[in-house]
Amino acid sequence: MTTFDFAPATGVGSLPGGDAREAAKTATGSFEDFPFLAELPGRGPGADMIGRTVGMLVELYARVEPSGWRIGDRPGRDTKRARSWLGEDLDALEEFTQGYEGQLKVQAVGPWTLAAALELKNGEAALSDPGACRDLTASLTEGLRQHLAEVRRRVPGAEIVLQLDEPSLTAVLRGQVRTASGYRTHRAVDRQVVESALRDVIGVHGGGPVVVHSCAPDVPFNLLRRAGAAAISFDFSLLTERDDDAIGEAVEGGTRLFAGVVPGTDGPLSDPAGSVMGVRTLWRRLGLRPGLLADAVTLTPACGLAGASPEYARRALAHCVRAARSLADNPE
Repeated sequence: MTTFDFAPATGVGSLPGGDAREAAKTATGSFEDFPFLAELPGRGPGADMIGRTVGMLVELYARVEPSGWRIGDRPGRDTKRARSWLGEDLDALEEFTQGYEGQLKVQAVGPWTLAAALELKNGEAALSDPGACRDLTASLTEGLRQHLAEVRRRVPGAEIVLQLDEPSLTAVLRGQVRTASGYRTHRAVDRQVVESALRDVIGVHGGGPVVVHSCAPDVPFNLLRRAGAAAISFDFSLLTERDDDAIGEAVEGGTRLFAGVVPGTDGPLSDPAGSVMGVRTLWRRLGLRPGLLADAVTLTPACGLAGASPEYARRALAHCVRAARSLADNPE
């Protein structure tokens, strides 16, 4: 697996509010060497995580029903709205990245969280139908190919990092995704099938760096590494000692850890050194060299910041940068 050098801090994706220019200004101004394309789910359906990715799909459309996003036959107003908002966000990003050279992160929902969230015409999740899952993966792969090309065109100096959001991945692997009735759960998907679809989608970036993000417990580190993820992004507070071996192997294998150490909703922020105390403790427990820390860890908020106040979101992003500096200056 190719090992990539990542900048020390970045955001996860979502920000509060509905102003694309303000969000782009925050996402680029907070991280001079690793900005990201902001998502603003507060605008409503189509700007949410699932809706944004639905707008990227090729020859597959969905509309909003009371129960959620449902696959339909043609692009309706919900798909058009999702595409329009993405265009607005890209315009704003382009404006604030004139002449920029360096890493730039864009996010989309991965194939399994998408399959768990999108409904078929009968109201059940696409997850219930292996053929629908394959079609969804193929559509997403082609849509991401076009999206990445568009971002390259707009920000030609950027080294694009693709983030796939997979918060439902563990539930898919464990058979914990509920059916439409809520009384049963969908059967667990075979791990090899899960890994193969992820590998296909990760491959769309043509060897470029792909991060897989999940702010759910029990992130399947080993599976994601085998699928080709260059980095794995997670909520640090949800780690348990059960994850130690997988994390140690990931670090030694050159996989970057995107550690979510700053709370995603309003609250007091500790001093920067306090925010990374847990990371240093983990390092000592695993017997890893302290000098490896800055080369192996990128700091982020624990999850998206859509539920935070704008003022807290800006402080949280700035705090990630300061905490990363603390980690680099004093890895012990």
